[in-house]
Amino acid sequence: MGEARRRSSQGLPPRQTKKAAPKDDSPRIMAWLPLTQNQAREFVSLTSKGAWVGIGAMALLWITVRFIGPAAGWWQLSDG
Repeated sequence: MGEARRRSSQGLPPRQTKKAAPKDDSPRIMAWLPLTQNQAREFVSLTSKGAWVGIGAMALLWITVRFIGPAAGWWQLSDG
């Protein structure tokens, strides 16, 4: 027995359909390129955040190698 027939025989209402994700109606960057301006903005935002995370990680690594490691006695710097 199909789902629709079972629901009607049990007196249940028809099953609600799921709402589709909102469609991006912003204009395309170029007519032949399947990327919209909203997608381009999201990409720039994401890569900017990723760059700042990378800069922070690099600074933390440098501080660890230059100051924390030698102060804790983990290693000695070759230039000092």
